[in-house]
Amino acid sequence: MTDAPPPIEVRGLVKRYGELTAVDGVDLTVQIGDVYGYLGPNGAGKTTSLRMMLGLIRPTAGTVRLFGRDPNATAAALDGVAGFVEAPTFYPYMSARRNLELLAAFDGDDATSRIDSALDTVELSGRARDRVGGYSHGMRQRLGIAAALLRAPKLLLLDEPATGLDPAGMRDMRVLIRRLADDGMTVLLSSHLLAEVEELCDRVAILRSGRIVYEGTIAALARGAGTAYRLATTDDDRARAICAAQPGIGETSVEHGRITFSANEAAVAELSRALIEAGVLIHELAPQTVTLEDLFFSLTEGDGTAPAASAPPEPVEAAL
Repeated sequence: MTDAPPPIEVRGLVKRYGELTAVDGVDLTVQIGDVYGYLGPNGAGKTTSLRMMLGLIRPTAGTVRLFGRDPNATAAALDGVAGFVEAPTFYPYMSARRNLELLAAFDGDDATSRIDSALDTVELSGRARDRVGGYSHGMRQRLGIAAALLRAPKLLLLDEPATGLDPAGMRDMRVLIRRLADDGMTVLLSSHLLAEVEELCDRVAILRSGRIVYEGTIAALARGAGTAYRLATTDDDRARAICAAQPGIGETSVEHGRITFSANEAAVAELSRALIEAGVLIHELAPQTVTLEDLFFSLTEGDGTAPAASAPPEPVEAAL
């Protein structure tokens, strides 16, 4: 057990621009080794929060600590911290290597000796002497991560690193972030690509109108939403009537040709018994899990309450 301060600890963070409150009392903690998803719709305050975490703008109120140090009080707080907000920018008429050499000279601390390793990590060694102006969007995003790696960071903050990438670019970015995390780096990833976040992240914070509406693991968020079941039988009309009469079975509905309801495991076991005793045979009785997308939209667009799981649509056979 370590007593080391967490890579990121934010308490009561507020940023106002006149009448507009962009960030409103944000609390979050990123632990060592986390791949932490920072989620929210456009305009929720994600980028503003990241700017405050990196000391690029000062908060109106609240505190930020990076490994226990305040980035607004001392530049030393950014030792071991790197990343980019919005999109990384480079001199387009220079090569990738020359851009990194300039950044390394600015950083000092033997950063120049890490250029080859950084280019290799992001798989740009073969294009290092090409002008950045000829790079694809995905290559520039990877070069941005290479620039961050020059600082030998323990904490990497990335703002929408996969935005605008094609499927192959998204896959490459996902593999790269996972590899960095597996090598022991703590990563805070701001993104709206929920499938990517669900695959990559250990914990998430979901931001709505400048406020955190959830912080924790995706699994805990899904458990809090409850469990829904999908049921198909030899007599669905009668099955619905039996469901309505059973204690512990929530209101039923029909979705994609299946009966759906919420219940706990004990109630489902008793429902199975009741159906069989009534002569209604079960074709399918399966729990359904909510996706991060379901949870995200319920927390950012609905009443702020996570939904019960819903049944996925039936697969549609392609016409031949």
